[in-house]
Amino acid sequence: MQPRNIIIIGSGNVATHFAVALHNAGHHILQVLSRNINNAEALAQRVGGEAVCHVGDIRNDADIYILSVKDDAIENIASALCPENEDAIVMHTAGTVPIDILSRHHRHAAVFYPMQTFTKGRELDFSQVPCFIEASDEPSFESLQTMAQSVSNHVVKADSTVRKTMHLAAVFACNMANHCYHLAEAVMKEHDLDFSLLHPLIMETARKATTMSPFDAQTGPMLRGDATVMNTQKNLLHDADMIALYNIMEESIRQRHLR
Repeated sequence: MQPRNIIIIGSGNVATHFAVALHNAGHHILQVLSRNINNAEALAQRVGGEAVCHVGDIRNDADIYILSVKDDAIENIASALCPENEDAIVMHTAGTVPIDILSRHHRHAAVFYPMQTFTKGRELDFSQVPCFIEASDEPSFESLQTMAQSVSNHVVKADSTVRKTMHLAAVFACNMANHCYHLAEAVMKEHDLDFSLLHPLIMETARKATTMSPFDAQTGPMLRGDATVMNTQKNLLHDADMIALYNIMEESIRQRHLR
């Protein structure tokens, strides 16, 4: 594998894990850009690059420019990039942003969407992260695929429609599920109970979801239609939003299992 000269634009959770994975795979991180120079310096120090905080300070001689920023900032930054290298690839890491946001500004555009939940300071084996890739032309795709395979064992070609679908499913499986964990933690705290008591339940739920259909794994009073238990539980809640969510989940579970 030929190491690539890469510039990372962004210093958040995804940018941090991606930059470290690329660095560990032998690629050269030339620069890290962030509006917050302290964040740029912290990441640049880890991957051996230069920290910058203005788009105008980005080098124009890199092989790959990776935009790992908020979705609504991607096009503005992409339009400001002017790499001298005609073969340079400009890519983003978003799940729902189409590739043409970049291809309208750059000859070689690509997308590298790593489907995982990333948190700074938490170690993660990037080689196990499913990565969905797309490029505007075959040479760019081959280059992207080689780079992707240097950091992940699960690289899949996927267009914008597939990525949007995967991202939607991920929001349900991760973000919404994690919010329910947060609400469960709040219930436990309100009654001076340790959230860790739920850890075995959470782990077994996750194991079942990965070894059998979640539909078949569903249990509990909502599935059984146990009105007495559900009314008792809702009476324990003092938050109108949590009660509303409980009712929505009850209806969704029962209706889907009655079909």
